[in-house]
Amino acid sequence: MRDGYVATPMRAIALEAGVSVQSVNLAGPKSALLLAAFERTFAGSEGQHSLSERPEFAQILAAPSLDEALSRYVSFLAMANERAAGIWRAFVAAADADPVVRETAAQLEQRRRADMALGASFLVRYGVVDEARAGGAADVLGFLTGPAAYLYFVEDSGWTRERYEAWLRRSLERLVFDEGAVVDKID
Repeated sequence: MRDGYVATPMRAIALEAGVSVQSVNLAGPKSALLLAAFERTFAGSEGQHSLSERPEFAQILAAPSLDEALSRYVSFLAMANERAAGIWRAFVAAADADPVVRETAAQLEQRRRADMALGASFLVRYGVVDEARAGGAADVLGFLTGPAAYLYFVEDSGWTRERYEAWLRRSLERLVFDEGAVVDKID
């Protein structure tokens, strides 16, 4: 959608995809196509699943140590944000123009917040974040790991993905291994 969400007709989407307009129309309205593209690029499949239900995330949670889980998580997020950053930017822009996309974006954010709460509870179970600070830890996780941070550092500021990944790892280590020090300072 190089021309923007509103200005891109279904026939342009069909042409870009190399399929008929009828095929594109069968997939649903433009808002559904945008959501499917985001879910597929970020998480590898479509559907309203929590990240914890996806195989890649199950591998992260099954890591033999918290350090290994953190390494896997950072790698997963860097790759996922790299794949989905452009579509997320289009999603946010489309939400300004389309109430259906706006509602879908709000639902995605609710799912993401639920995923961050699961992440914080994972850290509570490991004993590195106090249960009373789990909500703050979830908020910090959401900010650090979201596509907006990736876009800011990589797309807008020119960082390499490797630099972003190193920053994300250090930031999460502060949250995790400093026993919630980041959250302690804001609660």
